[in-house]
Amino acid sequence: MSIPTLTDMIAAQKRIQNYITRTPLHRHLALEKIVGTEMYVKHENHQKLGAFKVRGGVNLLAQMEPQDLKKGVSTASSGNHGQSIAYAANIFGARAFIAVPEIANPGKVESMRNLGAEVIHYGEHFGIADQYMRDLSKEKGYKYINAVEETQLYAGVGTYTLEIIEDLPEVDIIIVPVGGGSGACGTSITAKSINPKIEVIGVQSERAPAAYNSWKSGDLEQAEMSSIAEGLATNKGYEPAQTILREMLDDFILVSDEEMEDAIILYLEHTRNLVEHAGAASLAAAIKIKERLRNKKVVIIASGGNLSMEHLLRAIERYKD
Repeated sequence: MSIPTLTDMIAAQKRIQNYITRTPLHRHLALEKIVGTEMYVKHENHQKLGAFKVRGGVNLLAQMEPQDLKKGVSTASSGNHGQSIAYAANIFGARAFIAVPEIANPGKVESMRNLGAEVIHYGEHFGIADQYMRDLSKEKGYKYINAVEETQLYAGVGTYTLEIIEDLPEVDIIIVPVGGGSGACGTSITAKSINPKIEVIGVQSERAPAAYNSWKSGDLEQAEMSSIAEGLATNKGYEPAQTILREMLDDFILVSDEEMEDAIILYLEHTRNLVEHAGAASLAAAIKIKERLRNKKVVIIASGGNLSMEHLLRAIERYKD
């Protein structure tokens, strides 16, 4: 797979602009007080379908050959990527087939079906669902799309970083959640191409550390995946994401599920925003490393807001306790 360049990000921005939302970059003073530095939130939870992934899906399918669209497109997803492919398939006239884990977020599954996708529940986690859909696509002739291996997805999701730098050219640090790595790759390529001095810090759940372990070791690692954060729930490292992240990511940290739940409540209490675990991970990370962020202009990515009622109630119960 070819690695996207800044030119690809700029082209993607023009290509997708009529189908996505240019999301706000807000400065929340209450969150700033908690972290102790000038901090902005890139609200991809305000994006169409409630997550950043839609940018990648539209960018990819907009460039797909008519004969591939006619075959039908397929993918596996823990939720937000599947919504992006379903949405783009609806726009460009393709049938979409999406495998999701058995415990997939019901709201995200309903959204995919509302967009016309055929959703198949299979396996305990994303990795199992992904292998199932790879095999089924070979059998049925679908155009298979991997959520992390397809680099035109990176070019699409990298457009939110273009927006960040347009709105805040003097940004010093961007903190971005990492599942498979498409968002972090798009952020890193875009930011470093415009200003190599911008630091990009990745954050993943300590209960789903496969990408983190792969980044640390230099090999593609597998790891147990027991995190509540479905958007971070990958069980192995992927290429070419790991090659890009090892070259460009300045640091990578882990947060607990409980720290993400606390961040969800902070968003609700202080900004009136609903943010899912993966989207809250960057705030949890900022709090965890707040001493090193002092006197910096920091942007944290609220990557999505598709939190299930079950998970919201769990976070609230912890808060009440």
